[in-house]
Formats: sequence, structure tokens, C-alpha cells
Amino acid sequence: MPRLILLLLLPFFAVAQKPSKKDYLVTLKTDFGTMHLILHDQTPRHKENFVKLVEQKFYDGLLFHRIIEGFMIQGGDPNSRSAEPGQPLGGGDIGYKVPAEFVPALFHKKGALAAARDNNPEKASSGCQFYIVQGRVWDEENLAKQMARSGRPFTEEQKQTYKTLGGSPHLDGNYTVFGQVINGLAVVDSIAKQARGPMDRPNQDIRMALAGKWVKKKKITKQFGYLYN
Repeated sequence: MPRLILLLLLPFFAVAQKPSKKDYLVTLKTDFGTMHLILHDQTPRHKENFVKLVEQKFYDGLLFHRIIEGFMIQGGDPNSRSAEPGQPLGGGDIGYKVPAEFVPALFHKKGALAAARDNNPEKASSGCQFYIVQGRVWDEENLAKQMARSGRPFTEEQKQTYKTLGGSPHLDGNYTVFGQVINGLAVVDSIAKQARGPMDRPNQDIRMALAGKWVKKKKITKQFGYLYN
């Protein structure tokens, strides 16, 4: 009987684990241009949550409320929708957190979409706030220091990516990466270099609007050149 049960379950398990042929293509519009992003299958809880919020139009009209050139641009604070000039932002939330989903193959290279969080010991993510990595290009010596500080060896792919495309390696293993900009990295650069005031809030409001649709991965590769693993 146990063997029979196992044989009956195996086909179901194989089907359940079959990779999706489609991805949720996100279009993020700002006054500085448009970005396109994909969401990683390896972080299903974050992907499901982000899709839900995009479908609800939660992000439309919110600000990129924190920008640091050479590091990242952050948004998704619901308090930013009607914030007064100079109002401190970053503390708004949606009432829940998303459990961390750390995947070593998903790291903080330029264009990575990742979840912001507070200092909770589980490193659970904010239910709504996110950031997009700009980072910088690292030389061999400084990248080695980052690796030593993290206590984790970097793969050859990570090393080469950080030394060419760039990113923010010190964030790896501490914040969940759940997506990637596949078109429009120049928009990240344009936003990151804007003048900013206290708490790194841009002096000029930078609003966003997000839309998404399910698209075949083959079509995304053909249109944007993004290669799925």
C-alpha cells in the first residue's frame, strides 16, 4: 500500500513543480521614463503579493520617496500618496509582512527589484515597500572586502556581474530579491541622481504608475533579450 500511494503521488508532484511558461511583466511608468520588470518564480510569496498590489492599482500615484545615487531608489510607502513637501516618509505599511525568501542565485545586481523591511529579526519584508538597485561597479579588491564582510563566498557569476554591471553586494542575504528590471535601467540612473533633501527624499516628487500582464516567457525573451535560467 505505501508503494502504491507513492506511485500515485509522484506524477502529481511532477506536475505541481513544472515551471510556468508565463511571467508577470510589470510596466513601471515615471516622469523620467518607463521600466519593464519581471518577477522571479523562486520567490513565490513575494511574487504573488506584488502581483496582487499591482492589480489593485495600489502603487499608482505613490512616490519614490528615498533615493541614493550609487545605491538604490525606494518607493511604495502608502503615506506618500498625499504627502506634503518635506514630510518624512518611509514608515508607511500595509498591515502585514511577507516572510523572507532568500535565494543565493538572486542577488543585488543593478536593476534588482527587492523588498524593503524594518529591523525585525526574521528579516521579513514590508508588505508594500520595495527598492530597485542602482549600485556601482566594484573592483577586485573592494569586492573581496564585501565578500569577507558578508561571510559568504560569491559565485563567479556574482563576481563578474558586480565587476561589470554593478550592484550593491552588501545587501545580499539580508533583503529578498524578487524581480529584475529588464528594460529601462537608464530610468533608474536618472531618478537616482535627482537632488534630494532630508531623509534622502527627492526635492521633486517622483510618482509611479504600475501595470502588469501575464506574458509568455519566450515572448519576453524575444522582446527584451532577457534570458530565463
